[in-house]
Amino acid sequence: MEHPWFKFYDKTVKHSLNYPEVPVYRLLDDTANRYPMHPVTRFMGKQMNYASLKQASDNLAAALQKMGIGSRDKVVLLLPNFPGFLIAYYALIKVNAVVVPLNLLYTESELEFLFNDSGAETAITIPMFSAKVVSLQKKTKLKQILISFIADFLPFPLNIVQKLREAKLLKKARQSAEIELLPMQSLVQTKAPVNFKPANTDPQQMAVLIYSGGTTGVSKGIMLSHQSIVANAYQIMAWGRLTKEDRILAVLPLFHGFGMSVCMNSSILAGMEIVLLPKFDALNMAKTIHKYRPSLTAAVPTILVALSNLANVDKFDFTCLKAVWVGAAPLTDGIKNTFEEKTGGRTIEGYGLTEAVTAIMANPYDGTHKVGSIGLPFSDVEARIISLDGKHELPFGETGEIILRTPTMMMGYYDRPHETAETIVDGWLFTGDIGYMDKDGYFYITDRKKDLIIVGGFNVFPREIDELLYKHPKVKEGISVGIPDDYKGERIKVYIILKDNEEATFDEFEQYFRKHLTPYKVPSEIEFRSELPKSAIGKILRRVLRDEEIEKLKSKAN
Repeated sequence: MEHPWFKFYDKTVKHSLNYPEVPVYRLLDDTANRYPMHPVTRFMGKQMNYASLKQASDNLAAALQKMGIGSRDKVVLLLPNFPGFLIAYYALIKVNAVVVPLNLLYTESELEFLFNDSGAETAITIPMFSAKVVSLQKKTKLKQILISFIADFLPFPLNIVQKLREAKLLKKARQSAEIELLPMQSLVQTKAPVNFKPANTDPQQMAVLIYSGGTTGVSKGIMLSHQSIVANAYQIMAWGRLTKEDRILAVLPLFHGFGMSVCMNSSILAGMEIVLLPKFDALNMAKTIHKYRPSLTAAVPTILVALSNLANVDKFDFTCLKAVWVGAAPLTDGIKNTFEEKTGGRTIEGYGLTEAVTAIMANPYDGTHKVGSIGLPFSDVEARIISLDGKHELPFGETGEIILRTPTMMMGYYDRPHETAETIVDGWLFTGDIGYMDKDGYFYITDRKKDLIIVGGFNVFPREIDELLYKHPKVKEGISVGIPDDYKGERIKVYIILKDNEEATFDEFEQYFRKHLTPYKVPSEIEFRSELPKSAIGKILRRVLRDEEIEKLKSKAN
C-alpha cells in the first residue's frame, strides 16, 4: 500500500522490512557470533565485549534453570543502567522467563501493587534497593532475591570503595530477610555446561511485561512478545542507519521502553557500543559526551533543557552526536532551538508508546525535518487520524486521534481484557494521542486525549500553552494543567520554574499570555516553583499536579 510519507523516506530506508521470527536473546547471541571482541558496554570507563556478555548471560541462564526459574515465570528487574541489567535481561529471556522491569523510584506501596499484579516470585536488584524489596516478602509472592553488585563492573580502585558501601547496605537488608538473597555474580561466574542451550521459545510468547508509568491512572502491565520487540529493533536500526561503528550514550533508564528498545536492543542488534550512565546528571552527561564521543543518544525534552542551562556548556564538545533522538514528551520549538544553538547537537524528534514497544515514527536523517512534527511512520507502520468519537477517518490537516497498525503492537494489557478491547479495535491501536497529518504524511501531536482541557465548553490543548511558556526568556521549565472549576468546568493553571537569577510576577505572565492567546485560553492561575514532579525519564507529570489541586479542593470543601 502506498502512503504519502514514503516519498520522504531516506533512500536507505525500505518501505517494508524482513523480521526474523526469533526470540529476543538472538539479538545478542547472533551479534556476539559476528563481533565477539567488539565492545558492547562501557561503564565508568570499563568495557565489556560481546563474547563476554553472551557468556555471562549463558552462565546466569544455566544457573536460573537449576533454580527452577523458567517458562513464563515473572522476574522483576529493579536495576539501574549498568552491565548487570543486560546480563540479567538476556539470561531471563534465554530461560523463557518474562522480564518485569520496574522503576527504581517506585515506593514500597507501588512496588507491592506491581509485584502482586505481575505475580513475580523472584526479583533481581542491587544492594541499594535490597531493603525495599525485602520489605515486600510477606506482602507478595516473593520467594527469592538475586543481588547484583555495581562494584563487580567498576574499574579499580572505584570497585573497592563501592564494594564496601554495597556490603553495608546488603548486611542491613539481610537482618530482616526471611527469604534467600543470592549474589548474582557467583552464578554468572559459574560456567554454563558445554551442552547448554537456551529454552525453545515461541516468538509469539510474552518476553517482557512492562508497566505504564501510571501517568493517566493505575499502572497497567503491557505484554510485549519476542516478535514485537525484535521487529522494533529492526525498525530502529533501519531508520537510524545503525552500524557497529556507532556508539550510543544510554542515559534513559533501560527499564523504560524507550531505553530498552532504542538504547539496548536495537544497538545490540547493530553491534554497537553502549555507554551506560546509571542516572541522569546534566554535568556528568556533558562530560561523558565530551570524553567518549558517542554518535547517538536518546533523550526527553527536560534533559535538553538541563543541558542547555549548564554553566559553560560551550566548553563541552557535542559535535560527535549525529543525532539526539527526542521523544516521550512534546519537543517545543524553544527547547529545540536553544539546545541546538548552545551545543551544536542535532535533535531528531520522534514518537513511540510502550503499547507498540517504543519508537515507531521519527523525522528522517537526510530528508525534510519539520520542526514540531513527530515525523514519518517507520517501515510497516500504518497510521491514521480519526475523529475523537472514533467513527470516521479525517483528511489532511484535521485534528483527531492517532491510530496505528504495526508489527510491534502489544499482546494486550495483562489481566485487563476490557481495557485491551478498548485500546485495540479491529487490529488498530488507539493511542490516545491527539494530532494531525499534513499532506506529506508527517504527523504532529497536539496533545493527549486525556489531557484535553475544556474551559466553558471550549477545547484547549495544553501543548499550545506549554509552547508559549518555553518561548518566554525567563522560563526554564513549565507546564499547564486543567483543574476542576464549578463555573467553567475546568480552569487552566500553569507551573513555572524560572531560570537562575530571574524574578517574575503573576501580572507579568498574565499580560504575556493575554498578548498571545484567545481569552478563554489564558491561564487563571500561575504558580512559581523550584521543582516539578517527573517520571524516571524526566517527563513532567501533569497528572500528579492535577491530583494535588484536586486534593486541595477536597480539603477546602471539608
